[in-house]
Order: sequence, then structure tokens, then C-alpha cells
Amino acid sequence: MREADVVVLGLGPGGRDAASQLARAGLDVVGIDERLVGGECPFFGCTPTKMMVRAAELLAESRRVPRLAGTSDVRPDWSRVAARVAGEATHDWTDDAEVAELTASGVTFVRDHGRLAGARTVVVGDGRESYVARRGVVLATGTRPSVPPVDGLAQTPYWTNRDVVRLTTLPESLAVIGGGSIGAELCQAFTRFGVEVTLLEAEDRILSASEPEASALLAATFADEGIRVVTGREITGVDCVGGRFEISLGDSAIEADRLLVASGRTSNLDDIGLETVGLDPTMATIDCDEHMRVADGLWAIGDITGRGAYTHIAHYQAAIAVSAILDGKGAPEADYRAVPNVTFTEPEIGAVGMTEAAAREEGLRVRAGCADLAASPRGWVHGPGNAGLVKVVEDAESSVLVGATVAGPRAGELLGQLTLAVHARVPTASLDTMIYAFPTFYETVGQALDDLH
Repeated sequence: MREADVVVLGLGPGGRDAASQLARAGLDVVGIDERLVGGECPFFGCTPTKMMVRAAELLAESRRVPRLAGTSDVRPDWSRVAARVAGEATHDWTDDAEVAELTASGVTFVRDHGRLAGARTVVVGDGRESYVARRGVVLATGTRPSVPPVDGLAQTPYWTNRDVVRLTTLPESLAVIGGGSIGAELCQAFTRFGVEVTLLEAEDRILSASEPEASALLAATFADEGIRVVTGREITGVDCVGGRFEISLGDSAIEADRLLVASGRTSNLDDIGLETVGLDPTMATIDCDEHMRVADGLWAIGDITGRGAYTHIAHYQAAIAVSAILDGKGAPEADYRAVPNVTFTEPEIGAVGMTEAAAREEGLRVRAGCADLAASPRGWVHGPGNAGLVKVVEDAESSVLVGATVAGPRAGELLGQLTLAVHARVPTASLDTMIYAFPTFYETVGQALDDLH
């Protein structure tokens, strides 16, 4: 048994941040993770998939040259994408650099499975080694791909996002289960590289958590690009015979060479000893207070808190937990009013705060406004690839925005202005009287504000 000031269990973006910051502050910190240091984002999520999206985006833009600028001959080559993902993004899925950076900050790194064994105690591996944390334990165990309980699925060689980022060749056809951000991004990327793609979503629309206007816009783009989208259908069974998948939808079936399951994430809470501190190991997410504290001497950050499975949330919560551990009552409190997110499809879709439906469910008196980005002067000049919109949601009682959605070219960058407005509670009257540069995409924000009703 060894003592330390803090033990961090899980070293994804949030856990790595927290461990490094606490160690640099002079604390004795032990960081434990059995997987790659850095977590899902740099090795299987954000970075490699955005490289795939970027390559696909270049193909789409090149194919628009004949309409605007001359001639083009576009020949997709996935091997270049695969080489960049393996070489630049993941270093062949090794974390030597990440471990070196972590230990250089002063963290003692343990590569093993860790479990709580009572308050402020973590055991690793077979239990012969344990750590007692004087100040406490930070849980940052993240999530794993969720697999729906579909008959026969578990017996097939389906893919998750962790598999597709390692591909060196592409199949001729692909079925994708899940029309959220991950499924949508990968569907479009593979389609643009010549794969015949079918997207299956149990909800009535893709990106079901987004504004319906954004979902409809993306669905129309997918149809134009040849992606078959099937919504509102239950998958009743999956089989794989002779290396080919058959996905049953009751009275019909979809066939494809490969199957990608992108139907959400499951929190890694089931095997970390929560029961030893009086918590339910079957819970979907873990509750914590505004300082990320779960109980005395126990904090939680990242995906497992249920505040958004985004790297930026993990970084944000890590900073709050570190302040709480170091400064106690003087630490800042978490504020989730203005959580932004971006789906890196084309059109790119960014959102912050509440949707119109969510705001109405909260009992707010709502005004909403929407404007067509393609119809703006900048959208008209941009031409092909200009599909987009701006939607703003106002609390009419306080006259401030509580949510906004942007779709279109580089919508995630345009979202910055609206995130600031929601976060800082900028009065809509102030936003409406701003001077908007002409011709810009963000000029459409002013048009959406003019449409508030």
C-alpha cells in the first residue's frame, strides 16, 4: 500500500489534465489507466475522425470546381487518409509521447485497471497493489461504444468507431446504425470516398437532439449525396453470412458488406468499485455538485457526469475539480448554460444551450427566429456547398438568448459569437443593434434576430 495526495482513475482528456495540473501544483499524484493515455479523443474520436472528414470535404469541394472555376478530375485514395491517421494522429496507436508528458509533470503513472476499495482507496490489477489518497480520488473513466441489444448483433464482426479509424481499405457498401454526430460524420465521409452507405436511425429523424430544421437540412444533403437514410424503424435482427451483413427491419432488410454501430456511448462505471463507496455501479452517469464533488474525497469529471460527451467538457470540469481540490470553497462553480457542440458534417452543425423544444419544456416563454444562410449575400457568393441556417432561441421574459443553432460552412466557428451571447447573457437588443460586416456568414445572425417572434 502506498499513500499519495490524489489518485486519478482514468487518463482521458479530463483525467490527464487534472493529474498534470495537480502534480504541477506540488501534489503527489498517481494516475491510473489500462488504456491509452489521452483516451478516446486523440486515438479513436475527435482527431482521427476529423482528419477523415477533412479529406472527404476536400473531395466534395474539388468536385464543385466545374460549376465555379474550371475542370477537375477527382480520384479518391483512402490510403492517404489511413497513413495520416496512423502516422500523424495516433503514432500507430501508441501513447509514448502522452505518457512522457504526463510523467514529466510529476505524475506517477500506473498502466492497469483500477477500482475503488472504499473511501480514498484504489486497488489496481489483482489487488496486490493499492493507493490511499489523502485528499481524494478523481474519477475520469470515460465511456465506451454502446451496442444495442439487437438479436444476433453480438455474434457478428460489426465495427465501432474504434475499428473504422484503423481502416486501410474501404468496403464497397456500409450500413450504419445510429444517426447521431458520430454516425452522421462517418456516413458522409465514407460516401464521399465512394462507399455505398445506408444510415439506420430508430428515431424519426437524424440528429434527433438537434433543432428539427438542422436535421432536415442535413437529411436533404445526405439524399443529394446518395446516402440512403432510414428513420423510425426498429432493427429486429442482424446476421452475417459469407462475410455479408443482413440487417432486419421487420418486414424488410438491408444488406451491406460491413456494419458500423454508432448508437451512443456507455459510461465506464460498472467495474470501478462504486459499490464500495455506497454508489450504484449500474447507474448511467454519476451525480456530482457544482465543484465536481461526488462525496467527501471523491470527484468525477468528463463523460461519466452526463453533462455532454465532449472533450471540452472534460477539460472544463478538470479545471473546476483541480480548483476545488486545491482551493476548497474558493473554487469556481460549474455552469452548463452555454455548452457548445459541433457535428462536423457538411453542412457543419453547431449548437449551444437549449433547443426551442427544450426551452419550452423548461416552462420558458420563448421567442425563436430563423434565417437561411444560403440566401444571405455571402451564401449567394459562396455558391455550391452553401446550405445552412441560423436559429436563435430567446427567453422573452429576460430578453436574452438561451440557445442557438448554426448550420453551414465552418458553422462551428460562427457558433463562437452565439456561445458568448448565451454565456454572458447579452441582451438580444444589444446583439440586434450590432454592426455586422458585409458580406459575411455571421451577418445571418442579425437576420435570425430580426425574425424573433
